[in-house]
Amino acid sequence: MRAIVNVASVRHVSPFRYPGGKTWLVPRVLHWLRGFKKRPEFLVDPFFGGGSVPLTALVEGLVERIVVSEIDEDVAAVWICAFGEDNAQLCRRILEFKMDRENVVEELTRQTEGTTARAFKTILRNRTFRGGILASGASLMNVGENGRGVASRWYPETLVRRLKLLAEFRAKVDFSHIDGFDLIGHWSADSAAAFFLDPPYTIGSGAGKRLYRHSELDHERLFRMMSTADAPFMMTYDESPEVMELAERHGFDLERVPMKNTHHDCKCELIIRPS
Repeated sequence: MRAIVNVASVRHVSPFRYPGGKTWLVPRVLHWLRGFKKRPEFLVDPFFGGGSVPLTALVEGLVERIVVSEIDEDVAAVWICAFGEDNAQLCRRILEFKMDRENVVEELTRQTEGTTARAFKTILRNRTFRGGILASGASLMNVGENGRGVASRWYPETLVRRLKLLAEFRAKVDFSHIDGFDLIGHWSADSAAAFFLDPPYTIGSGAGKRLYRHSELDHERLFRMMSTADAPFMMTYDESPEVMELAERHGFDLERVPMKNTHHDCKCELIIRPS
């Protein structure tokens, strides 16, 4: 079993802190992509979320384009702005915001109008709520890191720098606010594509329901669709007997990979690939 990846050593290009994010997996995916005899033209991610893996692959030049989808309306608003004409406006709102608890509460309870306002509110929640959780029931940080409270994870210059970098790659990003299964159906037969799949974690635990607004997924359907795909793929899941049984039944290879969660507990996740 390989050593645990130090996420501090991995390049961060996403504006999100994402529960269940895959920063720890970035080096593995980049190594996988470098191993292709012919570089994939498209990297397809139907459950984009915080986007750290495909975005890093794109910025590092390992794929020509990324084709991604996200069903959550709030998360999608951020990506629509990041890769669209409202990128600069979103950056201005981040830089101009006066960070303190009172202003955060006022902003988050204000009526949201327009995609940019929705995107800003989503980033603000993501950066000020415990664990970056956007699902209902999440709450604002209290003490935070070094007693900084809600400001603990608010780095406006860093956020803007990442958003401006993403704007430079907008011509190479095909983002859709659709169900991920629709994206899989469209691209699974394309030999120029490769898939990275990180579905919401709902098998064997209730973590998905606590972390994500859209946590329900037909895992059997996902495995069945990927078993008939012509495109190569890498899929990641929490380790559980149910996932291992699905992988074995569909003839996929399994690898246990050690990582640390947000509480610094060591655990294993599964990397699943075609045999």
